[in-house]
Amino acid sequence: MDIEIKSWLHDILKAIGEIESFLEDSTKSFADYQNDLRTRRAVERNIEIVGEALSRILKFDSTISISNSRKIVDTRNRIVHGYDSVSDEVVWGIVTQHLPVLKTEVQELLGV
Repeated sequence: MDIEIKSWLHDILKAIGEIESFLEDSTKSFADYQNDLRTRRAVERNIEIVGEALSRILKFDSTISISNSRKIVDTRNRIVHGYDSVSDEVVWGIVTQHLPVLKTEVQELLGV
């Protein structure tokens, strides 16, 4: 695997790790997330990083298969360009449903 792709995959893992750290408290609910502006902004920033890294990977090698990568890239674009229409529900869904799958797939690609 190309060194640039490995670097972007590591960036994705790091961003996912940061998101997980913001939501470590097992009692953190959607309502808690929605009422915590700093956590929301931090999560959104890390989703931007994940989306940008995925976009670069797909441009570099379109044969790499990562589930829902297009949706995550699209969400990144929405956060960056349509900040006023970012849905907390969509971001929460990505964090709780898609990022765990993405994390596993990235770890498998990196062999870690």
